[in-house]
Amino acid sequence: MPQGHGPLHLLLAALFLAATVQFPANSAAAELPEFREAPAFRNGRGCPRTAWSSLDQNSHYDPSIIHIAMTLDTTYLRGSVAGVFSVLRHATCPENIVFHFIAASHRSRRSSDLHHVITSTFPYLTFHLYHFDSNLVRGKISYSVRRALDQPLNYARIYLADLLPSGVRRIIYFDSDLIVVDDVARLWRIDLGRRVLGAPEYCHANFTNYFTPKFWSNAAFAAEFKGRSACYFNTGVMVIDLWKWREGKYTQKLEHWMRVQKRCRIYELGSLPPFLLVFAGDVEGVEHRWNQHGLGGDNVEGLCRDLHSGPVSLLHWSGKGKPWLRLDSKQPCPLDSLWAPYDLYRDHRHSSLFSDI
Repeated sequence: MPQGHGPLHLLLAALFLAATVQFPANSAAAELPEFREAPAFRNGRGCPRTAWSSLDQNSHYDPSIIHIAMTLDTTYLRGSVAGVFSVLRHATCPENIVFHFIAASHRSRRSSDLHHVITSTFPYLTFHLYHFDSNLVRGKISYSVRRALDQPLNYARIYLADLLPSGVRRIIYFDSDLIVVDDVARLWRIDLGRRVLGAPEYCHANFTNYFTPKFWSNAAFAAEFKGRSACYFNTGVMVIDLWKWREGKYTQKLEHWMRVQKRCRIYELGSLPPFLLVFAGDVEGVEHRWNQHGLGGDNVEGLCRDLHSGPVSLLHWSGKGKPWLRLDSKQPCPLDSLWAPYDLYRDHRHSSLFSDI
């Protein structure tokens, strides 16, 4: 089974030869980035024989199939493709992985183009593309410290239980600015116990920083954390039991705090604070190696950061700076070189240093 690797090994292991995918010049897909075709990744010995069909929305739960959800849009498409490639590259049973991509539904032609990009880049991938209705959250989003955090698709993770078929009991949610450098099956197999959600926790965090003075000055709001061993967790990497989520009506609980935010402005950071309000103190802890986050720096300047201490299974460029933009601008951070070998993008023409769209 693949192990967590050092930086040099990651660079060498990810180098490969790939054919070029050409999009028709007269197609709207030509507006999207062009990617090289990824090699076919096959199951190793001992992998169970299994199959999942996106056409069978009532398929029964099969624990040997790993389900991964990611959003898919034009802004972060390059990061999403790199993330998918990294998962497949390090998986022992890559043919048993199913990807569930969530795209905004307001442009059906663009959704078709995104579907074409995935099938052309990963011809052997099992996946399904779902359409997220942005109207579900448009009236519930208030501005935050960075425009990228205010995009409706950033809130799609709240609605996974509504979007995915009932046969998908468990899902791993990944942001589009990360790479996996270990066998994702190890994350998939964590025991959630009675809990709905699992993620790496950081219990030294000061929650005062995540909410406004108006929140803390309101006794009813501040009491939400009373009696809870509340720890920070990053919502870019989560393992979720969708059946328990539906049973506990957690989408409605998160929406409640989004409505409160619209009235009272109790936080500044997009979709993260509602998750902290609902789940902090009731999260199944996952090893920190599964979310070495913050590599994109803070949400204002995006300065370079180092890895946290300890082993690494997943590198996450959360924050303002994205590796593909910094590499193209020729102003990369040292750790961006670890992302580069997973980049299937053909044409490096971007000049913007940060993602602030």
